[in-house]
Amino acid sequence: MKLTPEQLDAWRVVPRVLVLLYGWLCFDTHQWYTALADPTTPQQLYASVIWTGAAAWFGFYVNSGRRQE
Repeated sequence: MKLTPEQLDAWRVVPRVLVLLYGWLCFDTHQWYTALADPTTPQQLYASVIWTGAAAWFGFYVNSGRRQE
């Protein structure tokens, strides 16, 4: 069986992989941030930007794919 580009697109492999990678980045950022004894303002800002970006990535994932009419 040969995988066609249409099948790959239907499975939404790339968006799912990107969401998983961003989830890992959020988890890793959380682990790093909670291990800090006294976070500085730039460290707080970095963690906040990463977690805010998660909402954008999730929105892109949900809104991607085929439109059903």
